[in-house]
Amino acid sequence: MSTLEAHRPARIQQHDARTLAIDWADGARSLIDVRALRLACGCARCVDEWTGEPLLAPDSVAPDVAPVGIQPVGRYAIQIRWSDGHDTGIYPFERLRRLADLGRLDRDAGADASGNPVGG
Repeated sequence: MSTLEAHRPARIQQHDARTLAIDWADGARSLIDVRALRLACGCARCVDEWTGEPLLAPDSVAPDVAPVGIQPVGRYAIQIRWSDGHDTGIYPFERLRRLADLGRLDRDAGADASGNPVGG
């Protein structure tokens, strides 16, 4: 199985109120904190497209932010509509898997828009 195929979700579902579960094509499972995922948004409103510096202040994202809709984007990503009204972020599967494997989307870990741990 190629890396691209392995990094394709077989299923994405709500695990509990604060966690998404992603079952990957290679059999791995990631439990992703939804607030950390919101903070990891890489869109131009959340990350300066020229410098890569985060624009999204972590304290501006409510602790109870939640996805209200998830749509596929081609065969490479998902787009999430959030309860705070944000809907421009696209999350490529490969980036989701990398962040999940690094533990950057774990509950309470938090991540800034570039995927770096908040406060780290």
